[in-house]
Order: sequence, then C-alpha cells, then structure tokens
Amino acid sequence: MSAARASGLAGRLRAAVGAAKVLTDPAQLRTYECDGLATVRVRPSVVVLAERREDVVAAVRLCAEAGVPFVARGSGTGLSGGAVPVADGVLIVLSRLRAVRSVDPDNARVVVEPGVINLWVTREAAPYGQAYAPDPSSQQVCSIGGNVAENAGGAHCLKYGFTVNHVMGAEVVLPDGEVVRLGGTAPEHPGFDLLGAFVGSEGTLGIATEVTVRTIQAPESVQTMLVGFHSVADAAGTVSDIIAGGILPAAVEMMDALAIEAAEAAVRCGYPRGAVAVLVIELDGPRVEVDEQFRQVERIATARHAFETRIARDAEERALMWKGRKSAFAAVGRISPAYYVQDGVIPRTKLPEVLDEVGRLADAAGIRVANVFHAGDGNLHPLILFDDKVEGAAHAAEQLGFAILDLCVASGGSITGEHGVGVEKKSKMTAQFSADDLDTMHRLRCAFDPAGLANPGKQFPTPRLCGERPGVRTASEDEGRDAALGEVF
Repeated sequence: MSAARASGLAGRLRAAVGAAKVLTDPAQLRTYECDGLATVRVRPSVVVLAERREDVVAAVRLCAEAGVPFVARGSGTGLSGGAVPVADGVLIVLSRLRAVRSVDPDNARVVVEPGVINLWVTREAAPYGQAYAPDPSSQQVCSIGGNVAENAGGAHCLKYGFTVNHVMGAEVVLPDGEVVRLGGTAPEHPGFDLLGAFVGSEGTLGIATEVTVRTIQAPESVQTMLVGFHSVADAAGTVSDIIAGGILPAAVEMMDALAIEAAEAAVRCGYPRGAVAVLVIELDGPRVEVDEQFRQVERIATARHAFETRIARDAEERALMWKGRKSAFAAVGRISPAYYVQDGVIPRTKLPEVLDEVGRLADAAGIRVANVFHAGDGNLHPLILFDDKVEGAAHAAEQLGFAILDLCVASGGSITGEHGVGVEKKSKMTAQFSADDLDTMHRLRCAFDPAGLANPGKQFPTPRLCGERPGVRTASEDEGRDAALGEVF
C-alpha cells in the first residue's frame, strides 16, 4: 500500500471507529509484526483495535471498498503464522472483545466474544458443575476466536474432541462486511455445514465476532497418574495397549528425557529421576468406572516395564503433574537459546518407530529435539533446539521440522494436528493433498471471499486468484497471476 493510500484508509478508519483505535505509528505497529511464530515478521500498514462488533464491520467494509487485504488477530499465540499481517494491509485486533454475553447451564452453552480467553469459559461454567473441554497448553492466554480460527485442540481432545466439536454457532463478518450467523444454539443444523467449514479456516473466510460454545458436565471422578519409563518404546507401547484394551482416557501426554530436563529446570515438577520418558494419564467419568480402568492402566504400564507410578492424591498434586507438561514449550528456553516447535500427526501405533526416526534425523542434522506431545491421538510436538545467534541455525531447524512433517505424512498422518497451516506449513500442503484437493478447497475459499482480501497468503502453497481455472498451471499463467497479485495485494 502506498503511503498516500495508507494515510487515506487510516483516516477513513479513524472516522468510522474512533482515532484512538487506529494505529499507524511505526513503533506501535512493531508490536503486531508476528504471532507465536516469531521467525516470520511483517509490519502492517494500519492496526485497528476493535472494541465491538461494529468496529470490525466498519473496518472490513472499508478494506473491501478500497481493495485492501486484512488479517484478524486475537491473543497472538498461534504457532503457524496464521495471524502474521500483510505488509500493505490492515490488521484487525480482536483482543478487546472480551465480553461473556451469556451463560446457559440448562442448555450447556456459553456465548462469548472472540477475545475471551479459553480458560475463562470453564471459570464461567464451573459454578454450575460444567467445563469447556478444549484446553490448549496456552489456555491461560489464547482466545476463543483464535481457537476457532485454528481449530485448536489440547490434552483432553483425545476423549472430547477439538474446538470444532464444541462450537455450536458463530456470528461472522464476511470479507465484504456482511454479517451472517452460522450454526445456532442446537448441536446439529440442516443444510450445508458452513460452520464446520469456518472453524479451522484460519481467518480466510471471515471474522467471528461472537461464538456459541457447548460445555460438558464435569465428571464425577478424575484420576491422574504419572508413569516413568526407561525407554520411549515402552512408553509408546503403553499408550497403544491402553487404547487397544478398550479404555479411552481423557488425556495421555508424553515427554521424553530432554523435555523432562527442561521442565524440571523451569518449574521443578518432580518427575521420576532417570526417566527416559514419562506419561501423564488422566481418566474421568463415573467413579466406579474410573477406579476399574485405573487398575487396568496400572497393570498395562507395569507389563510395559514402568519403573515408577505416581497417583495424584488431590487437585494440588494433579496440578503439579500437569504443570510440567503445560509448561514444556516455554521451559526449553532453560536449555536452549531458541527453539522451533513443529506440529504433525501420526497413527499412535507407529509412535516408537517414528520417534526413533525423528532421533536419527536430529542426529544427522546435529540438532537436539525435545519431544512432548498428545500421545493418545499421535499428535507430535517436536521442539527443535538451536542457537539463533549462529548463522544458518534457524534455517537448519526449519528444514528438520519439514523433514519430520514428511515423515508424518509417509507414516499415514498429517502435517498439522492443531496449530494450523498458516504461512509456516503452506509449502507442505502438496505433500498431503493432491492438486484436485487444493483446487476444491480454494473454490470454497473463493465462494466466501471472491476478492481474496481475507488473510491472503495463508494455507495454500501458491496463491490463486478466484477467477483462475483449476488444474495444472503453465508458466505464462503463473506470470500473469503474479502480476495481478501485485496489483491487488
């Protein structure tokens, strides 16, 4: 965006939403250059600090009229660059939309604005014996709007599912500024599942300004155990044996020795000494059922050579067991100057062989990798450690991360479980999806956003204009596309 064009749009935005909500000072704009993927930084031309739905509508409409791209941002905790701004575009920040509009325990639902923090929903529901199930590790700071955009998961998604399984409806500002409602207040709705398409679309189909989520009844009994192993293979085998035995835990989390070392240095979680791997296993449900399943899990772990098993006696001990796992990402800062977290999925039965191969890839690259992940559903989160002061180290870490993603796909898995594609992994989409798959996805995106203004440059490996025909492109078509993108974006 030229300086004159940016100045003109900023003036119209100030008139529409208020001067105090529009930022153009370069020093202020730097705050919003990146999300949790700090290696990718782009400074937006204008930032709008929305405080109500009308601010979002006005900003989107003005962008649509001017043909200027826009990106929505919540708490900025995303790890795939989904909220990275467009250099010549507008960043619409939703973190001030923090109203809990209604709590309806009789119908097990809560209505919130997108800036509401994940953990707040459970706090609102707790007095009624209810909870909100999706619980990313960043749940104390991540927002519901961002969770919806990325279809966030968490430790308890093994039993309860991801964000998409808990969103009943959403008020959405489409890329032309029209306000629509997707879904509603009932679990199921007739017709096309537009809400399901919207959740996980990473802000490319519009901006949610209100979200209705369902809550679950708090279980009668919750039991948590921490199990130590002398080998990763035994820990991984225990996970498969538990599921194969017909037991569905609320959560099964795994950490290897390097991740344990980091967690101990950061929060002194007191995990078993000498453990090469630990499992945090949580069961919930009716007390009689949980007690019996707990005994079965203990037998399975013992058969897999677990050398230490601890059972949380109360909520305080349970919180300490989870503290090490929940703090693992940040904790590696105690053992490495910098780190890069990847996110891929494999069949859980392949955990031992895939983790062995990750170790071989890391050794070949001369890079340390700490593994911490949702073992129950095979969602890996390798933490790739490097020194950002060493030239080329960040690139080498990224290349190792991509090699791990290739390994996940080759093993029958996916390039992402919950962090999204964003800018980070869009080049790997072709490893998992065919050209026809990608064209179908793009057609849906164009149906919502024919002008291509909503969060452009995300998810897809090669930008495509909505008027282009699908199929294999020629060199001349690519040249024309690039020229057109330069004019539009």
